[in-house]
Formats: sequence, C-alpha cells, structure tokens
Amino acid sequence: MFKKAYNRLKNQTANRPSITGINLIGEKVILREKKLEDAVEDYVWRRDPELSELDATRPISMSFTDYHRYTREELRYDSYYSVRLAVDTLDGTHIGNCMYYDINDRRLEAELGIMIGNRDYWSQGYGSDAVKTLIDYIFSYTHLTKIYLHTLEGNLRARRSFEKSGLLEIRKAKRSGKNFVRMEIIKEDWLDCGQKKQEGLQPEESISRKPS
Repeated sequence: MFKKAYNRLKNQTANRPSITGINLIGEKVILREKKLEDAVEDYVWRRDPELSELDATRPISMSFTDYHRYTREELRYDSYYSVRLAVDTLDGTHIGNCMYYDINDRRLEAELGIMIGNRDYWSQGYGSDAVKTLIDYIFSYTHLTKIYLHTLEGNLRARRSFEKSGLLEIRKAKRSGKNFVRMEIIKEDWLDCGQKKQEGLQPEESISRKPS
C-alpha cells in the first residue's frame, strides 16, 4: 500500500511544472525561484512583530545561523505540497515572498499566501500584481482549478488588495481564536474575466457565487 502511494506521489510530482529558473513577469513584479541569498531579508521580515501579526503568526526567535541552515535544507528538497517563490520588483529588488501550498489533487485546489515584507512597497499595487501573476501561472500551467486564502478580518488593506486580484470573499472563519475571511477564485471565473478583457469588455464588479 505504501509503495503504491509513493509511486502515485512520484508520478504526480513528475507531472508538475518545474519552477527551476522560473521568472513570472507581471506588470510591477517578477516571481522567481527562491535562493539562499533571500535568507537575509526573510529573516528580518520573519522577526518583525508587525509583519508577524499581519500574518497571524509569531516572530521567529532562532538565530540567523540556525535560520540560514534551515533555509539551506528547505531549498535542497522540493515539497510536493507547496511551491514557494520570491517577489522581486522589475529592477530586481527582493520585496517579499508568495506561495501556494496544501495542494490537494483530489479537490484540485491549493491555498495561497503572500507577504510584502519591504514597507517601501506597501499600498502601491505590488501585492495585488504578485497575486494576479501567481494565479495566472497556476491556472495556465497546473491542474488546479481553485485557489483560496484566509486573511485576517480586520486587515482591510489586504482584503482590498486581494479583491483587486480577482478573489471573492466567501465566508468568515475562525482559526486559533482569530477571525479570518476566506477568499477564493475558481478557474472558470478567471477564464471568463480573461475572455472579457480580450473582447474589450469590463468584467462585472462582483460575481455572485455560493460558498463552497
């Protein structure tokens, strides 16, 4: 039984598009493969209390030496269930990270996460462009048909940014005593929006859809 499960996972991994050397170019950002040099900025961001609060987590307390070692090991092995990318500006400045994870091949869905760690690039459209660029990649080159995320209910800035990226607020949720809003986008809506843009039409301000 375990051998069959392993072989199935191996075959699925082999069919997944490689992100080695990937450069996804948006209007304001480039999403690229993570590299060890990112550990310096990542460490600073993950120790930042404000960023951690927005991410509904706690700042890390490990030393940079330990974090660097952890990052090196993490980059050495691909994970089938998650894909992590760096967010750069078009001129190559590393300003954050994004990922899709908890990849579910039965439900054809995954959760999306993003953090713009460099405050100089907040509220300028970099986050929403990164999300749109990642969604376009997922729906164009992977088998997934639904992307969802959870953002803190009180983080209105993030909720507005995700709405600009095409995600709809579906329902409220509670995790570890915190209030979140679940947002999602399905491939059908993404394709419909793309078709309207090609035809020179404006997509509807909102799409009415029952929560999944």
